[in-house]
Amino acid sequence: MTHTKTSYVCLPCRASYKQPYDSERQRICPRCARSLIHVGSAFAVPRRRDTAAWRTLSVLLNAGVRFHKSCCGGPGYRPRTLHEVRERMAFAERTGEPIARSLVRRELP
Repeated sequence: MTHTKTSYVCLPCRASYKQPYDSERQRICPRCARSLIHVGSAFAVPRRRDTAAWRTLSVLLNAGVRFHKSCCGGPGYRPRTLHEVRERMAFAERTGEPIARSLVRRELP
């Protein structure tokens, strides 16, 4: 029986690793020895030099947003630019909606 691999990310190193999922095991970055963050199997890695994409990813991960596959395919909408993140965070502050929920909204009312 094969186990599907899922992605783990180290934000300081801007590195992603595909490994079998195990909720009991703590993953460690081979570069800096910090803990890796489980991001899900539908994660697309930005280029290491793309600082804006990594900053956007950092905001998403720190808010608790992950990239798990759903029954209908991918993880759904995720903001790709800092501008989209700022818009959704301002909306969350204005309306009182949780940040994680407003970050995954495709359209803002």
